[in-house]
Amino acid sequence: MGEVLIKVENVSKKFAKDFKKSLFYGLVDVFSSVFRKNQNKSLRKDEFWAVQNISFEVRRGECLGLIGHNGAGKSTLLKILNGLIAPDEGSITMYGKVGALIELGAGFNPILTGRENIYNNAAIIGFTKKEIDAKLQEIIDFAEIEAFIDMPVQNYSSGMKVRLGFAVAAQMNPDVLIVDEVLAVGDLGFILKCFKQIDTILPNTAVIFVSHNMPMVSRICNEIILMDHGKAEYQGNNVAKGVDLYYGKFSVGDQNIVFTDGSTEIENFRINGIDGKHEMPILEWNKDVEISFELIFNKNLEKLPYIGLSIFDKENRGVAFLYSEEKTTKQITGNKVKVVFHHQKLQLSKGLYTFNVIINKEKNSEPILRVNTISSFQVTHEIEVWPPFMLETKIEVENV
Repeated sequence: MGEVLIKVENVSKKFAKDFKKSLFYGLVDVFSSVFRKNQNKSLRKDEFWAVQNISFEVRRGECLGLIGHNGAGKSTLLKILNGLIAPDEGSITMYGKVGALIELGAGFNPILTGRENIYNNAAIIGFTKKEIDAKLQEIIDFAEIEAFIDMPVQNYSSGMKVRLGFAVAAQMNPDVLIVDEVLAVGDLGFILKCFKQIDTILPNTAVIFVSHNMPMVSRICNEIILMDHGKAEYQGNNVAKGVDLYYGKFSVGDQNIVFTDGSTEIENFRINGIDGKHEMPILEWNKDVEISFELIFNKNLEKLPYIGLSIFDKENRGVAFLYSEEKTTKQITGNKVKVVFHHQKLQLSKGLYTFNVIINKEKNSEPILRVNTISSFQVTHEIEVWPPFMLETKIEVENV
């Protein structure tokens, strides 16, 4: 790896929750700095640490991933790195030209055309007009908006702004590239093209990449920082470990009863013997899984209702439904039954998932009970992929 291009030492930033207090504290800090008085390092009333004691180095050829839930401090840290706000403590040193895409449309003048904004943004980074002229057509081609390049940016869609912003930030081959979640706005084809461009420039660039999309993070990052309430909860080069810790932070909230006719209740929901209410079950890819729960009815059963179990991912998208062609042969009596789902070789890809319970009188009609997010579970594997399933298969390669 090359020389250090980004050096962050014990950086902290605090904000006040109340707007008026924020203005007042700002004036106090300005006067303290003017008269060289010691600034208040502790939290004052209604203040909180948005970023606290963050330190790291990124060398040329390295990509650092910043992950964490919303409000963890990632965006604040990026704004500090890009010079939009000043830290209250610590120091930041960057070397070379810095390209940043940290906010949709940031740095664009809405009344200027796309072409004019290319010159403005590249000039701010530190490139000369001659250098921009040489790269102009490549930037336009990469952004795929040549038909609209002389139209005011205020008329661009969000996707067009992302295309143009990334094209300027990455095509000029900066020494430092900072990319925020805005890439999620683009379509898959453009995202893949962005990653190919990052692969091209990475050997000569230090990259900081922020995303909630863990396959993206695993794809390009060789180091990772998991932030929580402004602090670095995990920091290191074991990207898979950081991703697993990130998934594990999404704890299960209250059960969401979507519909009930009042006749049925669920108790003792367990995944492989673990009570889903109190501990996040960790399941290994391609291992067998057992899910069990009890159903309590308000009257004795005459006929067993239809019982289904669906699986949703972290983005609340349905990915699977557990189904069996076998019919229950046991004689069911009383008003309480235990239901056990046996599934062999769970091949969901690495990530966080939730179970939803569906109970109908018949297979596709007369709902009795629907409970969403009754329990979460985490699937672990060393490989991170985009699709929800990673299916075990056999691959043969031979000469022809």
